[in-house]
Amino acid sequence: MAKLYEIEQAILECIDIETGEILDVERLEALQVEKDAKIENVALWYKNLLSDAEQYKKEKEVFAEREKAAKNKAESLKKWLEFALKGEGMSTAKVLIGFRKSEAVEIEDEENFVKLAQASNRDDLLSFKEPTPNKTAIKAAIKSGQHIDGVSLVEKQNIQIK
Repeated sequence: MAKLYEIEQAILECIDIETGEILDVERLEALQVEKDAKIENVALWYKNLLSDAEQYKKEKEVFAEREKAAKNKAESLKKWLEFALKGEGMSTAKVLIGFRKSEAVEIEDEENFVKLAQASNRDDLLSFKEPTPNKTAIKAAIKSGQHIDGVSLVEKQNIQIK
């Protein structure tokens, strides 16, 4: 099948430009059919590409759901391993499971803590999207010996699977 511009040129050759007379009616009709077929095929190709794009979008959503399910299952298995091992590591030829200590700040009542921190001009203990506790600063303050009401430093066991 010829390119559209070639078909257009051939159509022009079937017509006398000066008089507008059709020189070859059969060829002109055949070229018009070929042009219409070309345009129709391009339009169908366009519709097919849009359909493909929609299917890719649906597949992406399906894969996102599968990814979320796999992550949730992995997290559930991690919690099961933490429960089963009770903080003790395990090592085999195929897997190494260990625990390391970490510290996390737990705030009993965040809303009350924000009010207290603002009232005592301790804005350094807050993050300011909305006033929320800045746990990194709070942890540093506690480690430096400061007492902060309603806040404690809790030691946790975090599992590592390699």
